[in-house]
Amino acid sequence: MSLQKPCPDCETGLESIDRRGFLKTAGAAAIATAAVPAFGQSVASGQTGVSNPEKTPETLVKQLYDSLNERQNKAICFDWDHVDPRRGLLRTRVAANWMITEPQIISNFYTKDQQEIIRGIFEGIYHPDWIPKIEKQLKDDAGGYGRDQTIAIFGKPGEDKFEFVMTGRHMTVRCDGNSTESMAFGGPIFYGHAAGSFDEGKDHPGNVYWPQALEANKVYKMLDGQQRRQALVTRRPAENAVAFRGANAKRPGISIADFSDDQKEQVQKTLQSMLQAYRSSDQKEALGCLKEQGGLDACNLAFYQEGDTGDDQVWDNWRIEGPSFVWYFRGSPHVHVWVNIGTDPSIKLNA
Repeated sequence: MSLQKPCPDCETGLESIDRRGFLKTAGAAAIATAAVPAFGQSVASGQTGVSNPEKTPETLVKQLYDSLNERQNKAICFDWDHVDPRRGLLRTRVAANWMITEPQIISNFYTKDQQEIIRGIFEGIYHPDWIPKIEKQLKDDAGGYGRDQTIAIFGKPGEDKFEFVMTGRHMTVRCDGNSTESMAFGGPIFYGHAAGSFDEGKDHPGNVYWPQALEANKVYKMLDGQQRRQALVTRRPAENAVAFRGANAKRPGISIADFSDDQKEQVQKTLQSMLQAYRSSDQKEALGCLKEQGGLDACNLAFYQEGDTGDDQVWDNWRIEGPSFVWYFRGSPHVHVWVNIGTDPSIKLNA
């Protein structure tokens, strides 16, 4: 169980599947260091964080899938378009604090070999330099890796399109081998951190994601008075309000297209910091989706007065949004970040 108190902003506490439903299907026994590429630079394939380049997260998902017995398969594997009665299309679900299935990764539900495979998938999703930081986040938020995280597999790895999803407190990450059309990261993702306390304070000490906000605030400091008035929005939106709104929608904040070259360069540095936690192939895919919709020039940048911890005008809450690109950093009382990136604005969000 999580060592932190439940987060009222993480929906209404930890969301999990109905235990009776799980027992019905599962049975009673269910008792790496490469440099971050520069913005826009091509990245080499295979930089996944897995020591053996042939063992990518995708190949490990198939290895895990093939190792499951019938009981395990029924508990964590679903058809590609499986619809949960309460949560809709389960594969595309994203939330701040939830369990996509019942069995925790570190439990007797999985064999030791299977736990090692899942660990390899987990490490492969992130950039090697970020594994210690993710470990810290998981320790602070959930007592450590595997304690409050669960997984699901959709489709059939090795035969058809598939997706692996890992969830928990302050985590939704995916691995899909590019099975999901028109979406980066395999679909919407979530990351967050409550470092040390629920209300972190204005400097967010120890928060592994707060440096992203500091990079964004450097942009704000470079804006002139009129630009600041355009960029600063009084009230922040609901934190899960990250659905695509298309090219013609009115978006909050200031158009990045109107920035000077040095201001745009700092936005690019901010975007780099936002992406650097993830493996190179996912960074490249996200940048490709952004480029297809017009790049950063098609996006707005907004800072929110509401939730300015410490009233120091170091904006804890900010957002970059384009036609089908939303990266919403909600930094108070602690960090929650919702990410939704694709190339097709008509794709619906399930949050």
